[in-house]
Amino acid sequence: MARVYNFSAGPSMLPLEVLERAGREITEYEKTGQSVMEMSHRSKEYIEIFENCELKLREIMSIPDNYSVLFLQGGAWLQFSMVPMNLGVKGKADYILSGNWAENAYKESQKFLTARMVASSKDDNYLYIPKIKPEDLDTDADYLHICQNNTIFGTRYSEIPESPVPLVADASSMILGETMDVSKYGLIYAGAQKNMGCAGVTVVIIRDDLIERSPDNLPSMLSYKIQNKGKSMFNTPPTYAVYIMSLVLDWVKKVGGTDALEKINKEKASVLYDFIDNSKMYKCEVHKDSRSRMNVCFVTGNPEIDDKFCKEAVKEGLVNLKGHRLVGGIRASIYNAMPMEGVVALRDFMARFEKENS
Repeated sequence: MARVYNFSAGPSMLPLEVLERAGREITEYEKTGQSVMEMSHRSKEYIEIFENCELKLREIMSIPDNYSVLFLQGGAWLQFSMVPMNLGVKGKADYILSGNWAENAYKESQKFLTARMVASSKDDNYLYIPKIKPEDLDTDADYLHICQNNTIFGTRYSEIPESPVPLVADASSMILGETMDVSKYGLIYAGAQKNMGCAGVTVVIIRDDLIERSPDNLPSMLSYKIQNKGKSMFNTPPTYAVYIMSLVLDWVKKVGGTDALEKINKEKASVLYDFIDNSKMYKCEVHKDSRSRMNVCFVTGNPEIDDKFCKEAVKEGLVNLKGHRLVGGIRASIYNAMPMEGVVALRDFMARFEKENS
């Protein structure tokens, strides 16, 4: 069976060479006589995989020495709670609401501290990134939280806000897709299943001084301090997911790192946005200065035609194009592993579909 072009928002497609290498090693990793899935996480062989994964991520993202890297479980959803539980020393934080996941993080944080909504674009169905001024922020807050790319609505921060307090970012759907200056953040968290690997592992990059904020009365699994002290092995980590992430990082290095991927991702997004903007059928409702490079959302203006588009696309090997249930429409997620050939194939199908259904 031929592989399809998978436009899922996550879990998303992986680089083919990563899958092929994992397939070759599925029953025996190197000369160990066992699969990575069977290894003790305390074994010499697995510790090497685990530590090398961190070293590769540090190299690719130029993570400063005063930041720790944690490989955790529970997805970004758990970080919605862990962030306020660990960083909420004064008991208050600022949140910018730019989409559904930012809103969920905001709501979850209210269980643990006083969260203040600094700005929101909900008034326009989250179709733009809200702008803020320095004076809008509380200089006494524990942190400022943003979701840097919004998968459901197809928006992204072109510039991160300057913050007088530690900036916390949910980078799940854009990490490794562009170059980030880690030193501008206090904490970055990201589920791996979009740009870094398969579902199961969540990366947290945290400045060391913020780790010390973790209260001693937190449950052990939810404490950054305890997780960091245990080198992300307080309990059995998601061993295979970390291994897959390590393979993806090898691929990222091979293609030229985040600078190269950012350039490619801009080009891929332009192929679709340029076509949509010049089309009579399709429309992208996202404000142009807020458009995501990772999640291209558009509509035909007729839900029945949108549905027909997605169904016929499957026959062309273009799958998972249906928009999120909250907004409907069509969504093409074009993360790092999506090749330009897949984007061009989608554009060509869009052209044929428009001609046949106008």
